[in-house]
Amino acid sequence: MPDAVVVGSGPNGLVAANLLADAGWSVEVLEEQPGPGGAVRHDRGVDPDFVNDLFSSFYPLAAASPIVAGLRLEEYGLRWSHAPTVLAHPLSDGTCAVLSHAVDATAASLDAFHPGDGAAWRRLHTVWERLGPDILAALFTPFPPVRAGARLALRVRAAGGLRLARTLMLPVRRLGEEEFRGAGGKLLLAGNALHADLAPEAAGSGGFGWLMSMLGQSYGFPVPEGGSGELIQALVRRLRSRGGSLRCGRPVAEVVVADGRATGVRTADGETVHAHRAVLADVSAPALYGALVAPEHLPAQLLDDLRRFQWDFATFKVDWALDGRVPWRTEGATDAGTVHVADGLDELTRFAAQIAMGEIPDRPFAVLGQMTTADPTRSPEGTESAWAYTHVPQTVTADAGDAGLTGAWNAAEQEEMADRVERQVERFAPGFRSLIRARRVLAPPTLQSLDGNLRAGALNGGTAALHQQLFFRPVPGTGRPETPVRGLYLASASAHPGGGVHGAPGANAAHAALHRHRTPGLARAQRALTGRNRTGHRPTP
Repeated sequence: MPDAVVVGSGPNGLVAANLLADAGWSVEVLEEQPGPGGAVRHDRGVDPDFVNDLFSSFYPLAAASPIVAGLRLEEYGLRWSHAPTVLAHPLSDGTCAVLSHAVDATAASLDAFHPGDGAAWRRLHTVWERLGPDILAALFTPFPPVRAGARLALRVRAAGGLRLARTLMLPVRRLGEEEFRGAGGKLLLAGNALHADLAPEAAGSGGFGWLMSMLGQSYGFPVPEGGSGELIQALVRRLRSRGGSLRCGRPVAEVVVADGRATGVRTADGETVHAHRAVLADVSAPALYGALVAPEHLPAQLLDDLRRFQWDFATFKVDWALDGRVPWRTEGATDAGTVHVADGLDELTRFAAQIAMGEIPDRPFAVLGQMTTADPTRSPEGTESAWAYTHVPQTVTADAGDAGLTGAWNAAEQEEMADRVERQVERFAPGFRSLIRARRVLAPPTLQSLDGNLRAGALNGGTAALHQQLFFRPVPGTGRPETPVRGLYLASASAHPGGGVHGAPGANAAHAALHRHRTPGLARAQRALTGRNRTGHRPTP
């Protein structure tokens, strides 16, 4: 009987399993899909000569995470690769906002929109340099982050206190208006805010856009060399080197509860896997509380709150094998790993408003990845492995375009929406469609079938809006990995601090389980959780 059973082998589940194994626990990971990874996987399904990431691709949060750094995955084969430029947002008039690896280069890009905007960017970056380490420490630890929170509060007070807090709570449109005169800085912040489901007018979207922009400025948007799944393979190799077990193709149907305690799980084929100490669930909150745990084991208030749980936007994705590099109208986008495709801030607002009304956008904002630009191993020289994703409503009421899409996402609707995304790219890169050797369409139902945590392709494990963050995540009064069932811990992006490949929900769940049992290996595991090496110093990301 293992000490712990981990349900799900996404990055959070594997981080949790590794940390438990570090503490000397025996661990068994059960995965529904044929292979591990959750939403971190790659394949050659578009064209045999091209590596395409099925889901996520760029990992600034992993690069910044002390949890990931503490696992020392480079010793297990992980190699990071960077595009020459981090991110670009071209406009139809030929101008382009560029987030570079160097602050001065980013500032110069913004000064081209309006003199003085480069200095404004440097001021925002100076704030990040003072607060960033404590923000990350608070972000990646269980809520409430007592020590990191206290340090952060002192630094925030020194940096302007309530005025700074107000700035971070601003909608990203207002933050951009207060800080920049030209369009460039506003575009970088707003585009990054829409990596989550935060519209330009949403409270807190300014703080999130600033966080993502500063992560890109400090750490870049790195990718695992060879494909996103190489990050997972490194985690699996590390786990197995410590005696952990991983079984794929083993969907879990039920968490077994006896006397108010999780004692194991039952798989879909009827096998019972007992857990001596804990069950950690790298599954969405609705899946855990709405399916795996029987209602009689849960408080009525939790079940009522869960009916109010809000998913983030659904996702529609297209993968391409291109016979050449994307022919952007502006050179600023050519060397960027990530490109934001929308013609200005108003178009971003229009896109978000259409989704809020349940409409499929007619001009979809696309986040586009140029993967061979970021990692030359992804396709033959002179070609490009690329993808773009956009968001659509979870529940479709209308089509803002003229094609009459209903959200049924049958074959005809998938092809029409993929064409719509390609036409949007073509606006900024004339000739793009002529380079397409092959494409693959991943509609919301397809994404969910490949990873059950991605409800209609919801990437964040639930909305990133303020009403479902911190102690409201996944429902009011939680914010921690413990559940009403003793020995059962929520270890997915539905838990604080939410989506992104950083390992924090898994690490927090492992920490909670270890703390409850106070094993001899707790100190070692806690060092791994905080990213400190044997000398007591934090390794450089």
